[in-house]
Amino acid sequence: MSQTIGLTKLAYSRVWHHISASAPHPTLSTQPNVTPPSLGRLASRIAVILMGKHKPIWDPSTDCGDYVVVTSCAALHVTGNKKWQKTYYRHNTKPGSLRSVTMDVLMAKHGGAEVLRKAVSGMLPKNRLRDKRLARLKAFEGDAHPYKQNVIKFAGVPVGKEGWQDAAMAIRVAGLERL
Repeated sequence: MSQTIGLTKLAYSRVWHHISASAPHPTLSTQPNVTPPSLGRLASRIAVILMGKHKPIWDPSTDCGDYVVVTSCAALHVTGNKKWQKTYYRHNTKPGSLRSVTMDVLMAKHGGAEVLRKAVSGMLPKNRLRDKRLARLKAFEGDAHPYKQNVIKFAGVPVGKEGWQDAAMAIRVAGLERL
């Protein structure tokens, strides 16, 4: 006998979320509506969405996460001196081949999207689903991206922009009146 109740196909469907790395966020920022979220807070929220932990049907062995589009990665916010002191290492298993690069050099060479991708990758479980989850992370340096049609919208207002909660509430009220 199945333990699931309700529309599970709808729960497993993938949704597109949009996050701006440079815009202040009311819950992710340390100073709400003043500073943008720091790299770690942003990466942990993205990792939760990619894993699907925000859904009631979450299961650690099932890939039920959503897509995440992150814009303005060129303006990632890091606290303290991490931008100049944080070091990334790589090694190709040959003796003497350890290479290191700091965050500012990595951002100059590959952009902020690569720094964000490395941070999110470190927060995902180290298993066979990790690469599939990371493939659903779409990070862009500027505000332009080709996934505008896919992002969740309520009455034409994308989630996260001003007024999206009012539009969602109006749709819910209209649905209740219809019933």
